[in-house]
Amino acid sequence: MEIEIAYATPTKQTIVKIAVAAGTTIQEAILQSDILNLAAIPEPIQNLAVGIFGKQRSLSWELQEGDRVEIYRPLYVDPKTARKIRAKKYAKNNKDRK
Repeated sequence: MEIEIAYATPTKQTIVKIAVAAGTTIQEAILQSDILNLAAIPEPIQNLAVGIFGKQRSLSWELQEGDRVEIYRPLYVDPKTARKIRAKKYAKNNKDRK
């Protein structure tokens, strides 16, 4: 069966299409694809957050035909905190213009 494995950074997206046997897990597919080396993913496979079409799954999840495995980068800032920082910065910049 055909699947895709995807990993993206802010500047580059790597997508690998591979054929795997029925019953293949996410971890097995990632290792078969060699995407860890192709995309220079710094984390060991056991520490990776992964999902299928935006829904987080475990490395032991069995794949289905046409699945798109996504390897997620770690969050360094909580999204809510990041929005608050941007809002404060925006407010400050607009206050100075008045």
